[in-house]
Amino acid sequence: MRARIIIRYIGTSLILVALMMAISGIVAVFNDFDASATPLLFSAFITFITGAYPMIFVRPEPNVSTKEGIVIVVLSWIACCIFGMIPYICYGEEFTVVNALFESVSGFTTTGASILTDIESLPAGLLFWRSSTAWVGGLGIVSIFSLIIPKKMDDRSILSNAELSDLTRSQSSRTGKSFIKTMLTVYLILTSTCAISLKLAGMGWFDAVTNAMSTCSTCGFCVKNESIGAYGSMVVEAIIIVYMTLCGISFMHIATASSRHGKHRMSAATKGFVLFLVFSIIATATSLIVEDNEPVLQALRKASFQMASITTTTGFATADTTQWPAISIMLLIVASIICGCSGSTSGGMKVDRVVLLLSYIRHGIKKSTNPHRMNQAAVDGKVISDDAAIDAMKYALLYIFTIMIGSVINTMAGLDLETGITASIACLGNVGPGFGTVGSMGNYADFPAGLKLSSSLLMIAGRLEIVPLLSFVGLIGGKH
Repeated sequence: MRARIIIRYIGTSLILVALMMAISGIVAVFNDFDASATPLLFSAFITFITGAYPMIFVRPEPNVSTKEGIVIVVLSWIACCIFGMIPYICYGEEFTVVNALFESVSGFTTTGASILTDIESLPAGLLFWRSSTAWVGGLGIVSIFSLIIPKKMDDRSILSNAELSDLTRSQSSRTGKSFIKTMLTVYLILTSTCAISLKLAGMGWFDAVTNAMSTCSTCGFCVKNESIGAYGSMVVEAIIIVYMTLCGISFMHIATASSRHGKHRMSAATKGFVLFLVFSIIATATSLIVEDNEPVLQALRKASFQMASITTTTGFATADTTQWPAISIMLLIVASIICGCSGSTSGGMKVDRVVLLLSYIRHGIKKSTNPHRMNQAAVDGKVISDDAAIDAMKYALLYIFTIMIGSVINTMAGLDLETGITASIACLGNVGPGFGTVGSMGNYADFPAGLKLSSSLLMIAGRLEIVPLLSFVGLIGGKH
């Protein structure tokens, strides 16, 4: 592998981060030069210089290999998370080095887990920076900077392929720049219309923009201590439910449905996602009505927001879900594992894999009762190959195994069983809130430093869908 080309591309990703830092610094300047202005502008300068150095002094080389692409993607994410913590460290207060790294990783991976105990005490510039990390991470750091690479299409394709899963890439015949450009266009439109809608619903522009960035990246970073519940507005909640749901659906399917010549047939994954969400809302609302004596409309309102938030891995909250009935908690845990569709900004195992495996298993059961069946298992008219089914099964098993490892580490470090298991699920799935001390109204502030670091690793693994990180470890370890 060529170190020069790897370092050069990592530098490109840092320049993108520096740009977002500078914009956040400008926001701080226009907010009466608040306490985050200097930390942000200083961090932007340091990050830009670090990123620009290899761009200037390292000679560009063509034809990135697949192995180099994996290393570039993983190291770019790690570098961005490390440099992303500099504004927090410079600001101080609650941000120790470990806390700053945790907050930075949580933002870039769109997890939304936080160590902050008083979010509203942060200056505007730093709040904007938190939402900016989420927005950039929502689509993918490498995917965004690959749009500006003045090189061969092969380089763009290899880099985006290393960051995006096979499921995401299989949703369109478009490749390289065209694919990422379509995704980014949908992302920009959703974020802009969400911000305008929230402004019309009564939010100030700052709250509307930052909350829209967090909503559409399905991160859940809010500028209020009580999250979206602080606004006490049914209209605001309804808008956010709509956009969280849209951003849990494949952007390529949204683009196709919006196209004048597109086919408007809903995919099996989208159907599965919507059906699970509707079922969970009804079941949760029913349990709140029966077991907690909640009024019908209030139960539907709480259930709709919380289920949409967790299923899409956004993590916003309007209620304390740790106090809910057992069936509601179980549905939220299941939603935290399966989550949204591939090609969206949501995390988790992805409903696409679940739909594929269920279709394959159902066909296998039918074939066992009728060995002479000639047709094959299919999803959306596409035959499911044995290799595709095996890959999905391998990933599902790897995902559950990783949750188990995280849970064991958490409980060995002293966390109670509920907190330990659900924190592992929430971090790997990029969900944010779990149960126990990390519930919808709690945070990760009391985690020991070691657990914050292991949780950060889980967040990165979940955002990269585990396999690229394992491939990176294999390549670094010399196991080609």
